[in-house]
Amino acid sequence: MARKAFTLDSDTVALLKRLWRERVAHHRRSLVLIMILIVIGGAATSLYPLLIREAFDALDMRNMQILYWGPLVVILVTSIKGFALYGQVVLTNVVVCRVEADMQSALYAHLIDLDLAQLQKDSPATLTQRFTTDFTFIKEALTRLVTVFLREAVTVIALVGAMFWIDWLMTLVVILVAPFVAPPIARIGKKLRRVSTATQEEIGSMAGMVSESLGGVKVAKTYAMEPYLKGRARDAFEQVRALKVQAARARARLDPILEISAGFAVAGVLALIGWQIGRGETTIGDFTGFVTALLLAAQPVRALGNLNATVQEAIAALVRYYDVIGRKPQIAEKPAAPALAISDGTVRFENAGFSYGDQAESVVPALTGIDLIVAGGSTTALVGRSGSGKSTLLSLIPRLYDVTQGRVLIDGQDVRDVSLASLRGAISVVSQEVMLFDDTVRANIGFGRPGAGEEAIIAAARNAAAHDFISALPEGYDTRVGPAGSRLSGGERQRVSLARAFLKDAPILLLDEATSALDAESEKLVQEALARLMQGRTTLVIAHRLSTVRNADLIVVLEGGVIVQRGNHEALIAEGGAYSRLHALQNSGA
Repeated sequence: MARKAFTLDSDTVALLKRLWRERVAHHRRSLVLIMILIVIGGAATSLYPLLIREAFDALDMRNMQILYWGPLVVILVTSIKGFALYGQVVLTNVVVCRVEADMQSALYAHLIDLDLAQLQKDSPATLTQRFTTDFTFIKEALTRLVTVFLREAVTVIALVGAMFWIDWLMTLVVILVAPFVAPPIARIGKKLRRVSTATQEEIGSMAGMVSESLGGVKVAKTYAMEPYLKGRARDAFEQVRALKVQAARARARLDPILEISAGFAVAGVLALIGWQIGRGETTIGDFTGFVTALLLAAQPVRALGNLNATVQEAIAALVRYYDVIGRKPQIAEKPAAPALAISDGTVRFENAGFSYGDQAESVVPALTGIDLIVAGGSTTALVGRSGSGKSTLLSLIPRLYDVTQGRVLIDGQDVRDVSLASLRGAISVVSQEVMLFDDTVRANIGFGRPGAGEEAIIAAARNAAAHDFISALPEGYDTRVGPAGSRLSGGERQRVSLARAFLKDAPILLLDEATSALDAESEKLVQEALARLMQGRTTLVIAHRLSTVRNADLIVVLEGGVIVQRGNHEALIAEGGAYSRLHALQNSGA
């Protein structure tokens, strides 16, 4: 999907308004309190040059009372400013961290709700980056918009007010410099946004590459691919480096522009003050107070100039955030969709077809004209070469994908007409790609039926031939399985997955190569557990090894997304054709 680059001011404003409306506005009370503290701090700062002016004028007139009340006033002013600053920083971080967490939660929830096809447009590493690097930019900008923009803007306004109070003519000289500074800062900001967008996209690709190569390091070493992977990584890191250098160069231009501009302002002030002092129109106190105010204002002005760069980087991150949030799930239930009503669990495909891709992409047909009835309580096996459409056909039943033609029915109800929760609640899936979460064994089984009691979880584990090995674990059912179940063997992970399916006790069971990656002993245990699980359920099973499905009630042979044969094992062998060839091929290789 092409990323839209927000380069116009109107787009930037619209994006910030959306962020305000959706995520920030409901923190109004905290923001008002922060603003009050900022005004207090700014007002306290503006008193410094006035105090200095009064002190110098008093000393010039030999008024020694300033030595008594002056330090007390300074202590009071600085204390007020210090406490206001503390409260402002703490409150700002409370609000910003809350906004960040809410945005992360919303993004995660949206990703979980998206369709598989939409999720697969980006690598997991790229999507993960949205929660890390991008939110670092957003959080930094939100924090600095409050702690820098509001605080420093109020401080500058207060100091300019003090400068007007001291000498309005000199203040106008300083203000005249501002219009010459703004355009180059704006141009640098726009360039930074473009570079930041390219940098973050490149970092996402780099993260995906690193994740992919480290995940496949065993294969890489086996094929001596280390030089290739090192070169590929070096190129990716180099591209990111070049983009970061571009950003650094753009940022580096800001300080010289601000420094030179400040120099012109100070030079103008010195010339004017020298002329006024020569004519007796300005006191030493006025001069000292005004220069103090000017120097105090220099730091917040510089901070405001540098803030533009941070905001532009955050805008680029926000564009990517809302790009993902803007993706609408294509698979959604109809308003007030009824729950699926199961009678015997018959699954029917009527002229079902499916194609990957959409009008903006190349369309790849995966299934065409599938007419198939899977009787309730029966077992139907799907066989065929890799890429023949078997897994896609199974995915149409729980609506992981929607048919692009025809329909899929369960007990006469179109799966698109019922609620997703009831549909998926009626289906259990066991596949070769076992997904366990880094939690306890108990929790991983319990996902099958949230709220299930201890006895139900143990009974499910017994049915899955998992109870004995679980009991032998260091902490039994409370043992954490590690990332993706890495602390368990393949057979153990598969039996935990089966226990989850037993606990769910769904009337429809989908098995996708459930024993293909197991050793002989584990396969025997899993096959026995599967036989128990399949009893009384409508089962569709995919298996490359025909010996595992020869007893199925119906065997369906797929080639190129089309059903080419159907029948039981004996009938298909006698008929010849694709099934017979697969059977002969496997027997000859046995």
